[in-house]
Amino acid sequence: MADGGGTGAADSGTGADGGTFLPPSIEAAWGLRERPSKGPKPGLSLDRIVDAALAVAAAEGLDAVSMGRIAKHLGVSPMSLYRYVGAKSELYVLMQDAATGEPPELFPPGAGWREALERWSWAMRAVYHRNLWMLRIPVSGPPATPHMVAWWDWGMRALADTELDEGTKVSVILLVGGFVRNEALLMADLAAVVATSGEPPERVLARYGATLRRLADPDRYPAVTRMLDAGVMDGPDEPDHEFRFGLERVLDGIAVLVEREK
Repeated sequence: MADGGGTGAADSGTGADGGTFLPPSIEAAWGLRERPSKGPKPGLSLDRIVDAALAVAAAEGLDAVSMGRIAKHLGVSPMSLYRYVGAKSELYVLMQDAATGEPPELFPPGAGWREALERWSWAMRAVYHRNLWMLRIPVSGPPATPHMVAWWDWGMRALADTELDEGTKVSVILLVGGFVRNEALLMADLAAVVATSGEPPERVLARYGATLRRLADPDRYPAVTRMLDAGVMDGPDEPDHEFRFGLERVLDGIAVLVEREK
């Protein structure tokens, strides 16, 4: 995919000086950057560097990823990495694309838009949960790397049979994708709090509920008091409840838009 896409992109975006007008990380992701040619024969490759960065991120988190740390992992000098990767921000882009991976066939031909978007959302959420460190990378722009564009393409395909115009389809994918990312980040943060406590989730939730009861004056916080009295904090929800609930409500709203545009 990178080879085919790389040829087209280079043909259409190359300037008079041979540049592609693209950020170095995007050039690297699409295979548009030339291999290092000066100096001794390189003992590294871009794939090896990215794989090492992925291993460090998976084991120690995104904060542990640095050029020095990756060089140590590979047993080379930090300067040797700069023959392939110009900066840590560039490495982040390549890591994210590699960890995201090529999407599978997310829904069968003929699937309705709602089923298709639901499958897309659950699959994207699974990618985040396998690579929680990705949620710590700031969003720097729209999808521009091969795998990210492929996932975007599948999202747009989900809406192909609707009467929505192309701009509205993009807005729908931004809405759904934003929900998926935000929910995964929130759940990851809450899970980290529970893990740090060293206690079971139900114990942490019960202690939080008891703390609220002591602090929240019923006259000042009547709605919170009613929630506590209803037993909402007495035990954790079923796994994936919040994601399922939120996704259904988002899709309900999109359904109104789809029906209006018929």
